[in-house]
Amino acid sequence: MLKHLLFVYILTFTLCSFAQQSPQINKDSTEVARDSIKKIEFIKNIGNGFLPFNYFNIDLRYLIKFNQYEGFRTGLGGITNDRFSDRYRIDGYLVYGFRDKALKYKVGGGFRVNKSSNTWVNLSYIDDLQETGSSKFLTDKRFFTFFEPRLLNIDLFHRHITKSIALQHKVSNHLLSETQFAISKITPTYNYTYVLDGENYKTYDLSTAKISFQWSPFSHYSVNNDMVKETKDGYPKFTFQVTQGFKSVFGSDFNFAKLDFRTVQQFTHKNEAISKVTLVAGIAGGDTPLTHLYHAYPNNINKETVMRRFSVAGLNSFETMYFNEFFSDKFSTLQLKHSLKPFNISERFKPQLVLISRFAIGEMTSKSRHQGIEFNTLENVYSESGFEINKLFFGFGLSFAYRYGGYHLPKFEDNLAFKFTFNISL
Repeated sequence: MLKHLLFVYILTFTLCSFAQQSPQINKDSTEVARDSIKKIEFIKNIGNGFLPFNYFNIDLRYLIKFNQYEGFRTGLGGITNDRFSDRYRIDGYLVYGFRDKALKYKVGGGFRVNKSSNTWVNLSYIDDLQETGSSKFLTDKRFFTFFEPRLLNIDLFHRHITKSIALQHKVSNHLLSETQFAISKITPTYNYTYVLDGENYKTYDLSTAKISFQWSPFSHYSVNNDMVKETKDGYPKFTFQVTQGFKSVFGSDFNFAKLDFRTVQQFTHKNEAISKVTLVAGIAGGDTPLTHLYHAYPNNINKETVMRRFSVAGLNSFETMYFNEFFSDKFSTLQLKHSLKPFNISERFKPQLVLISRFAIGEMTSKSRHQGIEFNTLENVYSESGFEINKLFFGFGLSFAYRYGGYHLPKFEDNLAFKFTFNISL
């Protein structure tokens, strides 16, 4: 685990050192102000996961990662910036997994149709891995962290070769949309067969259409130099996504539909404590293979003792739920977080206590169709509660969670999860 965090320490130390440099005294006020703006912009880009250059921004997500299937995964990726063009963009990446000894890549680009509505047409070709049971919203803002906690222990991936065309459109400041049509060839990297109408599918082709909306009715915006900026991050927020798979379109094997929903509500109290409620739900109907169904965002390693399962807590994951333990075609999760005001012990030492409870429920209509892999379903309510003590040392903290309710395990320590956390903001 220490090896996995080496990159985090080096990069964070570099950023902190950079942020603490003071301007030279022989510069006039204009130069100091200009340098300050450049520094703020640089830190902002790093916080969003980019290292800016003249015409091209390097994407830090692809520099180094680790998971149980690829081992260390490293490469290079990026996207052109406004200095290259404010109407056209090119993006892509090339990475290599040292354990599976395979290259993965993306080649993509886009052109802007309308500036005021930020309407873009994007095209891409991707040959990469995706976690089985994961579901992503097209309209999600870019999320970047120095390392992804759950990724370290994921071992269930499927390979996908996907060609897609997408339309990104801002309906209003409060409503974002994205529509995508994609053709994919899916190859599970594990022993899995989808049985349908007497046929066995170990690999399959899918043609899908997606439309996604992100609605933030209570956020506030302002216009500065023809640029719209969010001035208040308002709650609640709502995200919807509909997916339709079309059989026999471009050789697609299955006909299915999915509906995904998420809402986030946050309350800021007078004592500076923050309460956050996150509800996620999904339903898949028709002939949907396991790769496109749902897990409940598990984050516990399948090892015997608590200390052998010691790893990194995720941001929105079930810390006591074992990887590949549950899959569903209908599911819902509820997460409650209450962050107390940080303890003001000293100027640099301000740990924070966060109380957490999580619940999940789901079902699987045709479990017998999924052969070669063992898993359970979530007809009873899955429950866990615990706490985090964050920012104890250099962004690191500790978390503890306990599993109870319908899926409480006979052996006491199998219900426990003890991990560390990592939180840093730029």
